[in-house]
This record gives sequence, structure tokens and C-alpha cells, in this order.
Amino acid sequence: MSARAVLDRPHAPVEAPAALDTFPKRLLANAGRFGDRVAFREKELGVWREITWRQYLDRARACALGLHELGVRRSDVVALVGDNRPELYYMAMGAQAIGAISCAFYQDSLAEQLAELIAFAGARVVFCEDQEQTDKILETLDRLPQLEWIVVEDWRGMWRYRHPRLLAYEDLAARGAEAAHRAPERFEHEVAAGRGEEIAILCQTSGTTAMPKLAMLSHDNLLSQSENFHAVEPHISARDEFVSYLPFAWIGEQMISYSLHQLVGFTVNFPEEPETAQRDLREIGPQFTFAPARIYEGLHSAVTVRMLDAGRLRQAIYRAAMRVGIRAVELEAEGRPVPLGLRLARRAAYWTVYRPILDKIGLSRMRVAWNGGASLGPDYFKFFRAMGLNLKQIYGQTEIAGISCVHRDGQVRFWTMGAPIANTEVQLTPEGEIIERSPSVFRGYYRNPEATARALRDGWLYSGDYGALDPTGDVIMFDRMGDVLQTAGGVRVAPRVIEDMLKFTPYIQEAMVVGDGQPFLAAILNIDLRNVGKWAEDRGLAYTSYTDLSQKPEVLELLRRLVAETNTRLQPEWRLRRFVSLYKEFHPDDDELTRTRKLRRGHITDRYRDLIAAIYGGQPTFQATFTVRYEDGRTAEIRPVMRIVAADE
Repeated sequence: MSARAVLDRPHAPVEAPAALDTFPKRLLANAGRFGDRVAFREKELGVWREITWRQYLDRARACALGLHELGVRRSDVVALVGDNRPELYYMAMGAQAIGAISCAFYQDSLAEQLAELIAFAGARVVFCEDQEQTDKILETLDRLPQLEWIVVEDWRGMWRYRHPRLLAYEDLAARGAEAAHRAPERFEHEVAAGRGEEIAILCQTSGTTAMPKLAMLSHDNLLSQSENFHAVEPHISARDEFVSYLPFAWIGEQMISYSLHQLVGFTVNFPEEPETAQRDLREIGPQFTFAPARIYEGLHSAVTVRMLDAGRLRQAIYRAAMRVGIRAVELEAEGRPVPLGLRLARRAAYWTVYRPILDKIGLSRMRVAWNGGASLGPDYFKFFRAMGLNLKQIYGQTEIAGISCVHRDGQVRFWTMGAPIANTEVQLTPEGEIIERSPSVFRGYYRNPEATARALRDGWLYSGDYGALDPTGDVIMFDRMGDVLQTAGGVRVAPRVIEDMLKFTPYIQEAMVVGDGQPFLAAILNIDLRNVGKWAEDRGLAYTSYTDLSQKPEVLELLRRLVAETNTRLQPEWRLRRFVSLYKEFHPDDDELTRTRKLRRGHITDRYRDLIAAIYGGQPTFQATFTVRYEDGRTAEIRPVMRIVAADE
């Protein structure tokens, strides 16, 4: 009999614990409360497979007791690596049920990076989704002496693997099911022993300045954050659908599909593959979503490019509709009444223009959408809210379980991060640093007392963000404290504000503003290969590679016009004087971006110091040197020449 057949046997009704201060206790309660209601839905081979709350409990029980059979005990760490699947959640819940700590890692991490983090966490067991992740672990086993077991969920391509530390997920679950048969009360006994103050997860920070730290978050931290967030955002109900497609290692994903899921009881849907996420999201039509800025930027880019390909009449109708919507939401944000004629025009535009677009990108049923992880530029907010999407900003950090502020309905101001959620205080230091206090503030950084002492002082979390308070009480976040530039003339500049404006086009994928201690500001730009490539093809411009396309005179002129347009919207001291189109994209594997796609400014500044010196030295061009390694092991040195462009040419 298969492990799944064992797990799917009917069990006796479960009795909810008196205190619901841990996730496993919540799951026991939800299995009794929701029973055969759908907790998870996973797409396999084009078919959506449903998992009920009772089945969720049964499979988490099997994982918990299976891990216990392997020797995992309280406070041990269980690492998780893979795309979002129900099994990832069973393993996290199972580990926490026996008092262990779950620690998810980004599935696109390089083998060396993954090994360093797993070794630092001291994980005794690692769960791998498939062969790709398993190979990373096996490749670096000599650096993981504490690792005892590698549990693999998808065994395809691994039938010849015979390593003694490998264990199939089904075998782990079968061991747990057998243990449950031998000792039926063991699971409930372990769950009852759990306490809210115990550490539930280790969660990676962004790592914008150094190797990511591991934040220790307790059950109390995570559950209180969900309760306080839901108190001011009551949109979500148990009948709702949510699509889980963002990395489980990110606190933003765990706070919705894990924490809020246990609190509310909605259905979490898992796409078949990361590549099918957009199509599957449209098929499900969820009522709410949470995503980082790059997702909304990508959607805006896709819509804009699509409209650029439309006929003149459709373009004219689209532009007119967007002018109507943007004017209406600007008035709403300023707290001014929207004239009747404008309201009627917007209503007509919704049914003829906005709704078809929202339906195409899977957002037509949304009651609310949140942006988090990094702020979204005002232009993007105007764009989506003009189309009728109830888009709001969330502000927070991993260290406060994800959320401390959110926009309220009817009070969405594009330039702010919203107001504090329930039971949360936000203040500013004399230097302008945002500090926060709430029951969700983390317990410290794992094995890093020095960093903990810097972040936690006098009961406050020091965010490292530079900001201000709006007269309405909303929080305004300009940039990271360490990222604020000061020109030679003493002007303080928040580069993120300019970068968001530069990226409000389908042709610029990433931008980094430089100029600390310099007489003027400049920018290093990444073109969007797909969109700029199509732009070039439409004009008959041939190119061979990203490097070639990025340096085409016509592309540089396109970028110059975009930079010049951005300058018209900036005060004179913040305007860009020069820019360069980089020969490559910023990439996490080169340590230029974090795994959540945030700029690692210090590393980029150091890596391209000669290029930056050329920008400020007045040079017209700069020749870079980089090495390419091919799959067969050969290497080649490439020396592209980049033109340094004056924005006012």
C-alpha cells in the first residue's frame, strides 16, 4: 500500500487544543472546524487536485512522526528547498509539530550559497523538491557534516541514486504513518507540548549589504502579525482563493499562505510550474493577492507593450481611458470629490477597457491586491488603481514578521506606505530612521548577537529605513538609511525614488542611481531584453546578444529620451546628467541583486567602480572586461565598449 493510501484513510474527528498559540495547534483546530473543506489545490498534468483540511492534518502528522523517527527533536532545524508544493507545507508544519524549526531557502540559490546557509543554520534534515535541488546538496556534502538526511519529494531522474543519506518523501511519510499506528497519541502529545514563544521559523533577510541573516520568528510573532493585519484588512474570508507562486523562503509568502491561511482558512492554490503561474492564476481568479514590486512592474510592462502593438484607434481609446482613471484616482488620493461626469466616464472605461485588461492578467475578481517587499512607485499605483484594482502598499520587514503598515480603504496615498496595523507603533529617530514596536518583532538573528543588538534596542526594532511621517499619520519611506546619497553640493537624494520613475517604462528593467560625493547624479541602466528586442525588430535593427543590443545607437537614443522625460519630473538637484546602458543584466548569481531582486548597491558600486569613475571623469566610452564560462568548461574573455551618454545630448 502506498504512503498516500495510508495517509488518506479516514481518521477519527480531532479535538482542538484549548490554546491556539502554535501553528500545529491551529491546524488541529482547523481540521475539526473545516473538515472536508479544501485547504490546498495543486495542479498536476493539467488537473487541479484538492486536499482537504483533514488531509492536510493527516499528512503533516505523518511528516512530524516521520521526522521524529529520523531523530529530529525540539529546536532542531529542518531545511526546505523547492518550488511551492503542498509537501513543502506538510514538512514545515510537521517539523513545528515536534518542536523543530523550519527554514526555507530560495530554490534558485547556487549550490555554494545554499550549502553555506544550510551549514550556518545547522540543519539536520533538508527537504528537496526534485533532482535539481538534490544535486546541489550532494555536490556540497563535504561542507555539511551535520546533515543527516536528504528527503526528496520528486524522484524522477534519480532512480540510480544510491547515497545512504537519501530518503524518498513517501518513505518518510510511510514511517510516520506506521509510528502513528503504533502510538496514536504521540502526535497530539508533541503538539500540546509546543509553546507560542518557541521559534517556529528561521527566515532569510534580503541580504542587500551582506550574506543574508536568519531572523528567528516565534509562533507568537507570526500569529499575532496575522491577527493584527486581519483586524485592519477584513477583506479575506474562508471562502476565498489565493494563488501561491512566490518563493516560500520569502517572509511575504509565508505570512499569507502559511500564517494568514491558518487564521482565516481560505484555499491556497499551487500552479503546475513557475512558468504557468500567470495562466493558472487567471484560471483560478483569486479574490486577493500579495506580490513584490517586480510582479506589478512586469504586468505594467506587459500591458504597455501590448498596447504599443495595437492599432491607432485602440491606442487612442486606451490613452483616453487611462487619463480618465488616473485623474479620478489622483483626486481620491488628495481627498477631493470626483465630479459626476468623471465618475460616469470612468465607469464606462471600466467595462470597455479596464476590465478586459484585468481579466487578461488574471486580476478581474480581485477585491484587494497588496504590494510588499519593496515600495512601488506612484506611477504604478496610479496605473493599476485607475483600472479599478484595489492596490495597496504594505510596509514591513522580515524582522517584524512581514507587516507593520498598510494602506486603509479610501486612504490610499501613492506617496506613503500606509498606517500602522493593530497593536503596532511606528516612530522616527532624530536621524529619520523608522523604528517599530509590536508583538511581531522577532527574537533576534540566529547565531548573530552583534546584529541583533544593533536591530533591537529598548524594545524597538530599528528598520534601517529612512523616512518621514505624512500629516495624515501614514508612514513615508524614502530609502534605506545607508543608500541615501549626498552630492558634493550637500543635496541628500533618495535614489529609489528616481529609479522607480526610470523603470516606469517597458524598456528599462533595472536602474541604479549613483553620485554619492559627486557633483551630479548619473545612472547605470539595464534594458529589458524582450521588450527592447521587439522594439528593435519592429524597426529592422538586427542584434546578436544582450550586449550588442544594449549598445546600439538607436537603443541609447531611446534610453536618452526616457531619461530626459524623467528629468522633467525631478527637481533640478535630482536630475541625471549622464547614464550608461550596462552590457549585462544585474543578476543574483553575480551578487548584484538579492534573491528578492533588490539592488545590492555596495557590491554593484564596488564591482563597477572603474565604470563609475569613467562617468565622472568625462570619458565618452568605457571598455569593460569580463570572463564567460561555457558549459564544456571553456572560458573566453569579452571586452565590450560602452558609450557614456549625456542625458541632454
